[in-house]
Amino acid sequence: MKVVESRTCTRRTRLAALSAAVVALPLFFGGATAAADPVWDSEQPLEVVESENGSYITRIEQYGEQQLLVYVHSASMNKEVLLDVWRPADTSEPRPTLYLLNGAGGGEDSATWRFRTDAMDFFKDKNVNVVSPVGGKWSYYTDWKNEDPVLGVNKWETFLTKEIPPLIDAALGTNGVNAIAGLSSSGTSVLQLAIEGGDLYNGVAAYSGCAQTSDPLGQQFVKVTTETWGGGDTRNMWGELDDPMWREKDPYINAEQLRGLELYISNGNGLPGPYDTLDGPEIDGQVDVLANQVVVGGVIEAATNYCTHNLQNRLNELDIPATYNFRDSGSHSWGYWQDDLKDSWPVLQRALGL
Repeated sequence: MKVVESRTCTRRTRLAALSAAVVALPLFFGGATAAADPVWDSEQPLEVVESENGSYITRIEQYGEQQLLVYVHSASMNKEVLLDVWRPADTSEPRPTLYLLNGAGGGEDSATWRFRTDAMDFFKDKNVNVVSPVGGKWSYYTDWKNEDPVLGVNKWETFLTKEIPPLIDAALGTNGVNAIAGLSSSGTSVLQLAIEGGDLYNGVAAYSGCAQTSDPLGQQFVKVTTETWGGGDTRNMWGELDDPMWREKDPYINAEQLRGLELYISNGNGLPGPYDTLDGPEIDGQVDVLANQVVVGGVIEAATNYCTHNLQNRLNELDIPATYNFRDSGSHSWGYWQDDLKDSWPVLQRALGL
């Protein structure tokens, strides 16, 4: 991370106005070792924090109690990305950060932790910063080889491991300790991001993901998500199916690099469970919605269950410990992931030093 005294007068003016607007917020644009909850002093020389590649926070808005909307200019993707940020219960000292990824839609739809679960209420009394990016639909949160005609430029691995961590650390006055969690396709991504991030994350929670991406089954998972649902082209992502990049980005193959992390891994088996009923979450008595969740969600969950047991076998072979939660029922749906998040909290707490 580099700290730049001043980029332009325009930037100085804009950020000075921002500081006046959010003076009551716990923000800091200094070094990553800042104390938490500092008071903005507009009389001090303005400092603009950038990541090494020139990414920076463009603005911060208070959205609600303990909630911020943080907008980041990503230099690698040359666009602004929104971060949904939930602040700790107590900001009087530096706190750790949990990066909480949404599913295949990247949070650009309503299928998010904010709208589909009670996660915000769950974290209100926790002393952790929660950062949930809004963007990256159908991308697997990875760095793509080429720009895609439909999905554009995707450099999410760079964004999540290099661009935003120093910005979040500085802006929120964190203690620099991180963990990451995700569901469905991002249940794959969080494992790979932990590998690519080196010592960035201390723990990972993966809910209903498929760690294997380079064998025929794993490749089909990726193609269905990115191409069938998203309209993108996986050749722009990791190349042709025999391209080495598929193996390089495969958490199952590269599982050795998960050693030393706190790991929580969960999956249902695809059979109808307690939330697969007409009175289940978001079913509201709708027979067609329930049928889709039971049939389609059941098939997807059964497939990820196969992947997740393979990952367990792989980690056991490598003598890498992990906490597993293999449910005896459950479809690929939010009611179970809400439970998974809470069940994984003790593991994430250890990773975050709480």
